[in-house]
Parts: sequence; C-alpha cells; structure tokens
Amino acid sequence: MEPERKRSAALHTCHPCRRTIPYRIYAVIHTCGIISLMYNHAHSLATADTAITTVLLLISDVVLAFMWATTTCLRFNPVHRTEDPNKYVAKPKEDFPKLDVFICTANPYKEPPMMVVNTALSVMAYEYPSDKISVYVSDDGGSSLTLFALMEAAKFSEHWLPFCKKNNVQDRSPEVYFSLVSSYWTDEAENIKTMYEDMKKRVEHVVHSSKVDTLHDHPSIIKVLQNYATEKMPNLIYVSREKNRASPHNFKAGALNTLLRVSSVMTNSPVILTLDCDMFSNNPRTPLHALCYLSDPKINSTLGFVQFPQKFHGINKNDIYASELRRLFVINMVGFDGLMGPTYVGTGCFFNRRAFYGPPTNLILPEVDELGPNWIADKPIKDHDVLALAHNVAGCNYERNSNWGSKIGFRYGSLVEDYCTGYSLHCEGWRSVFCSPPKTAFYGDSPKCLIDVVSQQKRWTIGLLEVAISRFSPVTYGVRSTSLLMGIGYCQYAFWAFWSIPLVIYGFLPQFALLNGVSVFPKPSEPWFWLYILLFLGSFGQDLVDFLLEGGNCHGWWNDQRMWLIRGFSSFTFGFIEFTLKTLNLSTHGFNLTSKVNDDDKQSKRYEQEIFDFGHSSTMFFPITMVAIINLFALLYGIYGIFVWDKGLVLELMLVSFAVVNSWPIYMAMVLREDDGKLPKNVCILAGIFACFVVVYLKVGFFCKGFFFLIRN
Repeated sequence: MEPERKRSAALHTCHPCRRTIPYRIYAVIHTCGIISLMYNHAHSLATADTAITTVLLLISDVVLAFMWATTTCLRFNPVHRTEDPNKYVAKPKEDFPKLDVFICTANPYKEPPMMVVNTALSVMAYEYPSDKISVYVSDDGGSSLTLFALMEAAKFSEHWLPFCKKNNVQDRSPEVYFSLVSSYWTDEAENIKTMYEDMKKRVEHVVHSSKVDTLHDHPSIIKVLQNYATEKMPNLIYVSREKNRASPHNFKAGALNTLLRVSSVMTNSPVILTLDCDMFSNNPRTPLHALCYLSDPKINSTLGFVQFPQKFHGINKNDIYASELRRLFVINMVGFDGLMGPTYVGTGCFFNRRAFYGPPTNLILPEVDELGPNWIADKPIKDHDVLALAHNVAGCNYERNSNWGSKIGFRYGSLVEDYCTGYSLHCEGWRSVFCSPPKTAFYGDSPKCLIDVVSQQKRWTIGLLEVAISRFSPVTYGVRSTSLLMGIGYCQYAFWAFWSIPLVIYGFLPQFALLNGVSVFPKPSEPWFWLYILLFLGSFGQDLVDFLLEGGNCHGWWNDQRMWLIRGFSSFTFGFIEFTLKTLNLSTHGFNLTSKVNDDDKQSKRYEQEIFDFGHSSTMFFPITMVAIINLFALLYGIYGIFVWDKGLVLELMLVSFAVVNSWPIYMAMVLREDDGKLPKNVCILAGIFACFVVVYLKVGFFCKGFFFLIRN
C-alpha cells in the first residue's frame, strides 16, 4: 500500500518512517558485503584443504543471508498510521456497523473460566452501541464450568456495563479495574466490586470443587445467555461445536469457522473481532479506531482486516523471555504495513466479513444463503428456525466436501491458522492495516516459565514449516500472488526454523576449531577479517536501532537476541526435527494448549526478579546446555592458547565470548542456584558428559592425527 500523507475523510493518516532512506542505503552496503563473503567462501572452497569446514560455513552464511533478506524487505517502506476516533463518534448511531466478537477457549483448567469472563466483559463494555455488539464464546472443551462462568458473567454485566459507561471507566476488565487501589471509589464502585468478588468466588469454587473432563464426543451446544432484543444489552452466546473422534476438527481454525457460520445465521455483522480468551480489551474505543479504516470508502473495498499489536501485561521490566516478540508483533508489522499490510496474529484483529468469502473481485458463495456475507439476519436469535440452523452448521460433518477451510473462512493445513489465514487473504488480493493507538488496545497473558515459552514456539515452528514446505510456499506462490517484497517478507516467518542451521554450525564448529588451535575465520592481518566484523556489527546494530525506535530499550534488546539464540537450539531445532519426522511418517504431533494458569508464587517471584525458570526437565534444554558448556571450554582453552601459541584466532575468541556471555543464565542455573527453577540435574549431567566426551575426542583425535603425521614424515 503506497503511503500517503493525504487524509481520508479526516479519519486516518499515513506517513513513512524517517529511517527508510538510511536503511535502503545500508541495505546496498550490506548486500555488497554478503556478495564479497560468498566470493571468499567460493575461493576457499576451491583452494582449501578442509572442504567440509568451508561447506558448513557456506551453508550457514547462505541461510543467514537469506534470513537477512527477509528482514530487509520489511525495512524498505515502513509506515506509521494515526487515526482520529473522535471524528467517528460524531456520526449518527445508524452509521455504526454491527460487530461480532469471537473468543476461543478449550480447557477450563489451562484457561481459567474467570479469564474468559473478563475478556468477554471487557468487549461487551465497549464505548459502542450495546445493541450492535454480539459476543460469541467458542468452548472447544464443551465444559459446563465455562458455561456456568459465562452465565454468571451475563448476570453481572447488567450492573458492570452501565457502571462503566456512566463513570467513563477506562479499564473495562473487572479484574484489572478492581486490582487498582483507588481512594476515589464511590459507594457504587464498592458495591460493584463486592458483586464481582462474589461472582468470582462462586465460579472458582465450582472450578476447584469439580473435576470435569473436556468432552471429546458431544453434540453441538448453543446457548443464548444474553439477548439485546429483550434486555438492551450486547448479545452473549455460548457455542460448543459438535465433536466426534472420527471427524477432523482442525483445531482453533475449525472453531473459528464454526463461529463464523453460527454468527452468520444469528447476526451476520459486517465486522468481526477475533480474540484469544486471555486477551482482554484495554481501550474501550478500540472499535472506533478500527472503523476509521474499515468505513473509509476509498480503501474498504479491498481492506480485509485491521490488526492491532499483541501486547502482554505482567511482563517483567526487561522481558527476559522476549515474550512480547517485539520484532514479530511490532517492528515487522510496521514494515509489512508499507507493502500490503500486516500479518494476522490470531488475536486483536478486526475483519471485514466479506474477506472470508473469496477475493475482492470474486465472491465465493457458501452452500446456503444464510451463511453468505450479504445475508440480512433479521430474525430474533432465539427463533426456533435460527437456532436449528445454527446447530446444523456447528455439526462436525458440516464442512465435509465443502470450501470451508480452503477457499472460505479461516484456513486449514497448518497449526498456525493465523499465519495461514492472513497469508491466504493477502494472496487473494486483500490488504490490511496495522493500527497501534497510543492507549494499548489489548493485553494478554504470557508464559512465565522458559519451558512454556520454547514449547509454544516449537508448535509455531512446526506450523510455519507446514506452510513453507508446501505448494503455497511464500518463496514461490507468495511472490507470484503478492509481490517480491511481500512474499520474501512472509518467508521470515515461514522459514523460522532455518535459523537453527547457522546457529548450530556457529555454535559448535568454531569452538571445535579453537579447541584444536585451528583457524576457520580470517586472521586480523587479512582484509576479510574486517568484512566479518562489518557484517556482524551491522546486522546486530540495525536490529538494535529497530528495537529502540519502536519503544524498546537496550537491556530488553539484549534479552531478545539471547532468547533468539535459545529458541534456535530448542524451539527451532526440535520443531525442525518433529516436522521432518512427521513428513516422513515416522511420528505425529498434536496440538498442545499453552497453559495460562500461573498460580506458583515462587515462580512469579523469580520472574519479577528476572531469574530464568527452566521448569521441569525437558530434552529441549539439552542442546543449549551442551553448547554453553562447550563454549566455556573453548573460551578457557582459547585464553590459555593466547599465551602458548599465537595463531591469531581473534574472531573465534570473539564468537565464543559472545556465546558465553549470553549463556550466563544457564551457568547460574547449573551451578549457582538451588531453587526449583534451576536446570534439572539429569539435563546438566547428560549435557556435561556429552560435552566432555566431544572435547576429549577432539583433543585425542587431533593429537593422534599429529602423531601419525610425524611418523609418516
């Protein structure tokens, strides 16, 4: 999308980032450096004796160059947008389109019902005409606990919503609002707080005293818990689609498509908001910000969705686990916004319903008229015929031999339905907009334990590879369907796992060479030495500048790049392995829901103190522990070698030192800590044995080679 300073109906503006020109100049310089590096590798390959070392370094540098290119494509035209919702408020009520909100949950023990309740109440209380809001909650677990909690929420909303609008409350999640200590609360606020706490006690008592398993086989369940036709309040509808072990359910994408069909039958609002169950609204005027774009006649015919940034509350000061994923959710979004628009991240996104029914120029109609985007749903949602059809379209076999999941609705074929759906919409010709108002629109929960972080991102890695290694790969289909820059930009996500290749090579090869006193990099006296320095400092320096310009700080950036290294040896590596095994039909993987329960006070305290919590034992910690030990050995031996032999292994020592500094939390968790969050002993012992074996093998092997060489000569 070509950025313009020109105003569209005075509702929004778009302007390019000032760093664009310097970034383009540096891209040319860095590209020349990469070409020179490839020439050096080719020359070394033709003349060097150790071809295997040169080949491995060439492979790693080719992957790094490709991943740098995917990032650079998003630096060519970054833009920032602003909107003025006050202009939209002045419009008559009739100009406000109806809004359907989709909230997905699946397990009341991993996603507590009170969390779902707060998310639902926060959007029901939007600064928006109440009779135009319909909230649909999908419960894939079919749990009576979640249903009970929502029934309680419906009763409480009759008091909470009027209170919020009367007092212009900004924090419309009750849990957030009542957690704030205020000396200015009125008697009314105290009464509302008492009502909320009573409701919370009832819900949590039922959850803790009942052991209800999530249902794998059950009929569709649709309950209208609140209806604005009679109560002048937002609609609140509970939906649990039919489940059958013999029928594929397509995880979250399947649940969203069920909500898409059920909402089409009941309300069919032209605007849809999708939310995770832990992503509560922090800004009551968020829909107005989105409508500044969706209602603009100059762009709305091709505007598929408006994506808000994904942010999290409770993040510690410097975000030790890089949970905010600032590059993915903010920096890249600004870059994508200057092309065809940001990716869909699965939550905090306002969709044009029409976008789910084929390209802008080719409407693909579903099997019945009531499911089409232009259907006028004028019957009461409790009407017998309406409910009967809603139950029918929520059936587990309804999608069989249909376009749902392929040409209509949210897309199947990957564990990351958000990436797959947004990518497909862009390939069809839809555009999107990144909307980041000054007051954060949504806040969610993030994992507080490292094993939860890397496990979640391993699942993402597998899902992204499913798209990357398919006929719809961004590097081929994406480039043809969108543009060169957009397609290559999408590759940064799809080929996420490929980061593991250079990380593993650079995590072991130079260290092995250093332990044997052998050089794999140019010496300081050679001109190629400075090329490596330029490329390293340039890449990391530009990443730091990106981070700082989009609201980060230096300490946060350091933690972010350290987590990139940790993900490379855990999430990316194991995701790559699992995907390969699945592709070869040697294993299968399922969908493991990330727990959003955090009731461990000691773990929370460690998180606030910015101490790594490794949690329970996992094989994913083995590679990163082993590489930390080997790098420490290599550093100590390299320092010793400075005084014994002078071979100019400066780059090797710099790389090893960088790895050791990044591994400091691992060394602490291995040796200096006694709390529950330390590295499990079995991981430490096993990694230590393997690392010692490798070091001894290398030293003995190198010694034997030298001994036999002397004998032969």
